[in-house]
Amino acid sequence: MYYTDLFNRLWKEYTTKNPSTLEIFNLFVAGGETVLNDHVAFRTYRNPAIGVNQLAKVFLKYGYKFRGDYHFEAKKLYARHFEHKTDKEAPRVFISELLVEQFSPFLQETVAGWIKAIPTSVYDSDDLVLAGNVSGLPSYTIYEKLRDESEYAAWLYVNGFCANHFTVSVNRLKNLDSVEKVNVFLKSHGFLLNDAGGEIQGTPAELLEQSSIRAGMVSFQFAEGNFEIPGCYYEFAKRYPDENGNLYSGFIAKSADKIFESTNFYKK
Repeated sequence: MYYTDLFNRLWKEYTTKNPSTLEIFNLFVAGGETVLNDHVAFRTYRNPAIGVNQLAKVFLKYGYKFRGDYHFEAKKLYARHFEHKTDKEAPRVFISELLVEQFSPFLQETVAGWIKAIPTSVYDSDDLVLAGNVSGLPSYTIYEKLRDESEYAAWLYVNGFCANHFTVSVNRLKNLDSVEKVNVFLKSHGFLLNDAGGEIQGTPAELLEQSSIRAGMVSFQFAEGNFEIPGCYYEFAKRYPDENGNLYSGFIAKSADKIFESTNFYKK
């Protein structure tokens, strides 16, 4: 099944570039846990060549289907989530895009140039979600200016196409069987939690609880030299059954809004 190979490649790249994520995975495994992915998330800019629908093509090709969409007015984002038609163990896919047209002329022009620099062969490739930054050496000055408008825009400008985060299914953990227990465990090992709006997003009544670490700082090569900026992060999700006894399978926009801030710039 190609999609399993794709996720394996995404995981390898994700953990290689963001070693803190592999460290957490190994800590779970060492504690006797079985780590399964609840969902994998991707970011992009709104544009027909690279928008949500374009990134989704490879997943639709290999058995996924659209299940829901979400609007984030404050952050000017739109997202869709997809699930595999038959494989219940396959992770959900969550793809968001920045509504570029709602930002300043500077941001719009920067993104247009970034997209124009992408080789045309990449657009329709099954490996688009693995392409990384294929728009040339980024500028740290531009990165900082983008941050003034959108942390999301700045992060994507440097990181490009990749798995923004993998998500541990807390439902499948044996000992760390609550998001609260996971958070205590992570903090005991020195990991920083994203506490925007609180360490846990959502409630059992909303059928979904989530938490995440802050993205580790990763060294990137810029035109001006090497600088550390946030890379990717790890998320943790617990789902609860609805009135019919089925686990809730969607997402909560107000919770995801805060989870997005896991890649906000911070000082160590």
